[in-house]
Amino acid sequence: MTSLRTIQEFLSDKEIAIAGVSRNTKKFGRGVYDHLIERGYKIYPINPNADTIENAVCYPDVTSLPDKAKKLLIVTKKDQTFPLVNQALEKGIKQIWIQQMSETKEAIELLQEHNIDLITKECILMFAEP
Repeated sequence: MTSLRTIQEFLSDKEIAIAGVSRNTKKFGRGVYDHLIERGYKIYPINPNADTIENAVCYPDVTSLPDKAKKLLIVTKKDQTFPLVNQALEKGIKQIWIQQMSETKEAIELLQEHNIDLITKECILMFAEP
């Protein structure tokens, strides 16, 4: 189980990369993006099929993120999670939140082997300040 302290540390820095941000405003990943933007977060959206989302530069993958992006939220289908985790490890990202329903056993085990601060089985919308 993820500790509240780990969650608070993840959310304390107002810069987060999000994998799974959609151009479609009805998709969950886009809802998370909008929710965090409204709360003052600087978001680095990751979507290989978009150049921009709401005038924000969209990155094709985790390895393309600017170096100042130190936290990653994964809000994708399960089959996309493990490749994103590998990219995050390559990029040197040390704090990762895998949204509930996006986690896979393989991704969790790999991150635990690398001692990454990991949040799983939690919904970020339940913790981001209103």
